[in-house]
Amino acid sequence: MNAVSPLSVLIVDDEAPARTRLQDLLGDLADAHPTRVIGAAANGVDALAVLARERADLVLTDIRMPVMNGIELARHLGRLESPPAVVFTTAYDEYAVQAFELAAIDYLLKPVRASRLADALIKVRRQLRPSEEVLRKLSPGGRGHFSVSERGRILLVPVTDVLFLKAEQKYVVARTREREYLLDESLVQLEEEFAGRFLRIHRNSLIAIHAVKGVARATTGEDGEAHWVVLFDGLAEQLPISRRQWPVVKEALKV
Repeated sequence: MNAVSPLSVLIVDDEAPARTRLQDLLGDLADAHPTRVIGAAANGVDALAVLARERADLVLTDIRMPVMNGIELARHLGRLESPPAVVFTTAYDEYAVQAFELAAIDYLLKPVRASRLADALIKVRRQLRPSEEVLRKLSPGGRGHFSVSERGRILLVPVTDVLFLKAEQKYVVARTREREYLLDESLVQLEEEFAGRFLRIHRNSLIAIHAVKGVARATTGEDGEAHWVVLFDGLAEQLPISRRQWPVVKEALKV
């Protein structure tokens, strides 16, 4: 980003007055810190729709929003080929603010002051972005969506639609009833993030507990050895359960 060129900014907040205030402050600072507001959105999903049409250098985003909060939005933005810088706006208490400072994530405490916004714009020009590890810690409950890059855009796949996650080569396949999606993520990290929602049944696969119809004995391979497989509701495909994981799966599924 050029030192004198305007930063393109997307404002994300579920409250219209907060969006208006940020836009007014950016206008007040324009002489010293030139910016161009490309749009405004009320939640993370709407923000991603805007960014599918136009690129931003900076996303100013609230944290607590319906549909998709600011932390999850930042995680999806980090998977873009040229991700924008992210600055959070927040009404969190002083302890949460200290956590943001220690994690080197910039924030604007509401009500936003012009001097703090100016400081944030300076940091943005240095390309400060929060790390994926920090964002996971700030949102331990996990995301509501997986983000998939296809043809230069982000597709959002609701976590509740995914029946299983399976590692294949350097990707993880997320399977819904309709199709497969490729995630550029680690199966181990996904298992940790979504503990309680997905269950490991094999070294290369996790299943969505809510999507399991049952288990059955199956015979495959040249030796004809029988083993247990998972049956899914609404999907013909079956996944094998390893001997090592069978006791854990049996207990978790109460079979």
